[in-house]
Amino acid sequence: MNEMTNVASRADELIEPVSVPAEAYISADYARAERDRLWRKVWLQAGRLEDIPEVGNFITYDILGDSVVIVRTTPDQIKAYHNVCPHRGRRLVDTSPGARNARGSRSNFICGFHGWTFDREGACTFVNHKDDWQGALTPERTSLGKVSVDTWGGWIWINLDPDCDSLSDYLGTVPEMLDPFGLQNMRNRWRKWIIFDCNWKVALEAFSETYHVQTTHPEFNAFGEFRGWARKHGLHTNIGYEAPKNMEENQAKLRIGSGEDPRLSTAEMQVYTWENANTNTTMTLVNAAKRLKDELPEGTPAVEVLQHWLKTARADDEKRGVIWPVVDPAHTAKSGTAWQIFPNFQIGHAVNNMLCYSARPYGDDPDKCIFEAAVYELFPKGDEPETEWEYTKAEDWPGVLQQDFANMAAVQQGMKNVGFRGTQPNPYMERAIASLHHNLAAYMGTGDPLPME
Repeated sequence: MNEMTNVASRADELIEPVSVPAEAYISADYARAERDRLWRKVWLQAGRLEDIPEVGNFITYDILGDSVVIVRTTPDQIKAYHNVCPHRGRRLVDTSPGARNARGSRSNFICGFHGWTFDREGACTFVNHKDDWQGALTPERTSLGKVSVDTWGGWIWINLDPDCDSLSDYLGTVPEMLDPFGLQNMRNRWRKWIIFDCNWKVALEAFSETYHVQTTHPEFNAFGEFRGWARKHGLHTNIGYEAPKNMEENQAKLRIGSGEDPRLSTAEMQVYTWENANTNTTMTLVNAAKRLKDELPEGTPAVEVLQHWLKTARADDEKRGVIWPVVDPAHTAKSGTAWQIFPNFQIGHAVNNMLCYSARPYGDDPDKCIFEAAVYELFPKGDEPETEWEYTKAEDWPGVLQQDFANMAAVQQGMKNVGFRGTQPNPYMERAIASLHHNLAAYMGTGDPLPME
């Protein structure tokens, strides 16, 4: 097994041990307060630009009782509106039963109640018997309410606060760290969602730390030690794995296996990941790993195995028209393996694929959430698959994710135990959890992590 470092390289990467009260996870009052104090104040990832490629294409996004229509108004512009008719409050666009959201194309939006009609710019173009209002129906009174909208990374972001800061200011250092990976060029290979029996924070936190890998996913222990770190960047955090000795510059999500022969263990890990997680790799990477035993002699140093594997996989993809971005190894190491975008979105990035999670409340029930996962990769131009959000039962998700699911529902129930004293996140490996609750407390006015004395 490769020797792993076991301390942070700088003291400021560590925080003191803290405890997080259970209130944020189980309190019905806290869950109800989130609507006004949190969800109506933050930037939220609401969809992908490729979901609305043509003028008139639209999608909806719902968060609690709020619904937003996002529409491409010109080839280079998108706008967002509150999904509600200003006449009597009917939703303009309905979501079909069992669907995650609505999606389609329209030249205008017609209210199904009384026929008020709105163009793509949000202006009201028809009111039946308008004269009955005696001139009181001004454009301001009849137009759709505007929602702040912006784009980054290929995603569409919305903010329900009319006085919000810019998306750029909100994201802070995130674009600087992730733009080199060309996330906007990746497309969905699959995307799944589920209504799950836990709070949205429990769901998100299950994937925002590496501390659980050894126990929750024991099969991966055969391929190396998965000790990780977490770092705070204002509202946001990132996580990553510590690098094996002498391989610091190659620290990344695309890791090789450990053991006496990294050629074989890398192939075994890639095959296992593809078949049981269906994330964090591609078929190109799997096939290149399976050839390592034939292309490299026994005894090849691990760092050379990694370099050869990635070099040949890159070449294989180039032959089919898939070009990976070139990212400096030092930047790759610093960027880690995933970023947690406050409050509820995670981007697990690499040069040729990514895995993203999000979670949000399901109604005002603190014990339920909408959990989503999407796998992206680079495809040859014109060969991108057409995917839709698929509602998937827990037992039908990839096996590795089912292991995580088993914890999520059990954690939610355990936190209600009268003997539970609050979470005690690992100060080094689970720092993202402490950071999430520190930032939540700034919005919510309660629940700040407490020093452990």
